[in-house]
Amino acid sequence: MGFDQPSLKGRALRLLAGREHSRAELQRKLAPHETEAGELNRALDELQAKGFINEQRVVESVLHRRAPRLGAARVKQELQAKGLDAQAVAEAVARLQETEEARAREVWRKKFGQVADDAHARARQVRFLLTRGFSAQAVRSVVKGADDDCPED
Repeated sequence: MGFDQPSLKGRALRLLAGREHSRAELQRKLAPHETEAGELNRALDELQAKGFINEQRVVESVLHRRAPRLGAARVKQELQAKGLDAQAVAEAVARLQETEEARAREVWRKKFGQVADDAHARARQVRFLLTRGFSAQAVRSVVKGADDDCPED
């Protein structure tokens, strides 16, 4: 390995400095840079042992960054794509589902702020919230009950 090429551990630390990454994400991103078999796993094992790679921090980071704007289904998809433990993903999604309707209402309020005038506008609001990963039940409640709960700004 030449001096102009950063080590796998150096590359991993640079990625981790930007945001939390799961081990699976680092594996995927750094695999093309591995020069000898097992080198990447040794580097990641060392970083994990020192606490640089922590899957619970990855879960919390995603929840903090994404949950205010996305429903549980989309956040679950992102967590799964990071290769996180299924149990950790399930627990995080269960926590999100407790606040699903309130979060959907806040996203709706910021985007639309007023009740739809007709069926076309209502359908657009529903589609918007559904594509953000909010549950159909939460979306129905928000769009149907928007006029009941929407404070005048």
